[in-house]
Amino acid sequence: MRAIQIVAPRKIAMLDNAPTPEPVEGEVLVRCTHVALCGSNISQYAGKGLWGDIDFPCPVGWSGHENIGIIVESHCADWEEGTLVLALPHGPYGFAEYIVSRPPAIARLPKDTPDPAALIVAQPLATVLRALTRTDGVINQTCAVVGQGPMGLIFTHVLRLMGASMVIATDLLDWRLEWSKRYGADHIIDASKKDVVKVVKELTNGKMVDLAVEAVGYVDSLKTAAYLPRHGGRLLVFGVPHYELQEFPWYHVFRQEIQINTCVGPECGLFFQTAADMVLDDRASALTEMVTPRMPWDKAPEAFEMYAECAKDSLKLTLEV
Repeated sequence: MRAIQIVAPRKIAMLDNAPTPEPVEGEVLVRCTHVALCGSNISQYAGKGLWGDIDFPCPVGWSGHENIGIIVESHCADWEEGTLVLALPHGPYGFAEYIVSRPPAIARLPKDTPDPAALIVAQPLATVLRALTRTDGVINQTCAVVGQGPMGLIFTHVLRLMGASMVIATDLLDWRLEWSKRYGADHIIDASKKDVVKVVKELTNGKMVDLAVEAVGYVDSLKTAAYLPRHGGRLLVFGVPHYELQEFPWYHVFRQEIQINTCVGPECGLFFQTAADMVLDDRASALTEMVTPRMPWDKAPEAFEMYAECAKDSLKLTLEV
């Protein structure tokens, strides 16, 4: 089968004869039609941060995890061959033509959908839905989202859908902030030009926000996010930390009694069908606009570089397998 392998920092190999995985009882084999890149892949691809000491080459297909395809072999009741699905690869080894997946991390998609690639945004949406179950409600509350890559944009959109009274979006890239406006941000802050903490204080009349979401994982973004909640407010750390140990304003968080929640893991599969249904109807169909650009499989080296360089309008970059 065809697959991608990260063989050295910022270098991938395009394989044509990788072994096809074999599903066992309770699993399905999916022939992928589309696979998307995620921000969490890029530090691995670049060999930076936590991934600065990993051994290359990486495992074949690692660590793709946003896949759409057709079930071609099933050892799982109620999951028929020929079904179009959103699937989380078991591994994750999703940068490949074939993946093995298992419920609940599979969602049924309409076989006649005109644009299957657009539905791939349901995977990151599922992770956001799960994350928001780990913190209190947001109706009539003020929220800030630090980082407006695909994950931050989804948080911005969903917080607006859930009834937040104010959503503040901040990022270092002005073109991403233009997307924030599309997805319902009441205020945008260009962190490359303004003091985010100071601006949030002004926007909230000194109260700060009820909930701050950190969707980047870098040292500076985590520090900024920690200063945004009010006394007794909440901080949801969603971005993958860049280092095992990194500076963080613990004394401020301690004195302000800020509640911290984190969220990561394949348990997002429990939310796959809900997320897919939301993308298929008017609740979250607008998120399909961020599935851009679409690129052919053989352009994967270029795609990884575009993502690493934050090329303009490179959001949920998707490869056609």
